[in-house]
Amino acid sequence: MDACKIKKLYNLDETIAKELFEGLTYPWEALPKIKDFIVRLGNTLDENVFEKRGEDIWVAKSAEVAPSAYLNGPLIIDESAQIRHCAFIRGAAIVGKNAVVGNSTELKNSVLFNSVQVPHYNYVGDSVLGYRAHMGAGSITSNVKSDKTPVVVKCEGEEIETGLKKFGAMLGDNVEIGCNSVLNPGSVIGRNTNVYPLSMVRGVVEEDSIYKNKNEVVKKAYDN
Repeated sequence: MDACKIKKLYNLDETIAKELFEGLTYPWEALPKIKDFIVRLGNTLDENVFEKRGEDIWVAKSAEVAPSAYLNGPLIIDESAQIRHCAFIRGAAIVGKNAVVGNSTELKNSVLFNSVQVPHYNYVGDSVLGYRAHMGAGSITSNVKSDKTPVVVKCEGEEIETGLKKFGAMLGDNVEIGCNSVLNPGSVIGRNTNVYPLSMVRGVVEEDSIYKNKNEVVKKAYDN
């Protein structure tokens, strides 16, 4: 089940939340811990680099936050991030260095690694987005099953009981999600994978893949 493990999906040096994942096997194990972790980490941040804005909200002084953006804690926005016009951050969110949270994008209980881009009309809930992951305009994470039962991840022929009723998507480093795609609860997308626009993704997609539809997933060919 290595494809779903933290070490296979993420470079932990590319997030201020590295300690959140230490000692865990799967990234979704961090989801219930995000809120408390932010408060602990926030209270240790360098006051020369970060300023506190309201209760449990820490924003790097080099970050750009539009006046129309809504920020709710607990929240950490790291250095040189951009929070654009009418972004809606509901809380329990970590936004990495140089990340972009754009127009009408909503974040909730999620970790965005450095250089993540969710720039246009995205919903990201109960999710972890790896270094340089990008979600095209209108693509969303669906974080609750229609029957409200806990999410089960089917990885490499094994079923992993997560015990979580709210679980969006785990995107590995350098993942590209095409416009207007839906990532169903419990989706795990391996590193360097591209998902075509208008896709409906369910389950685990291997690293270095191109997801065209559920019946057509091909491996990328790299020149030696």
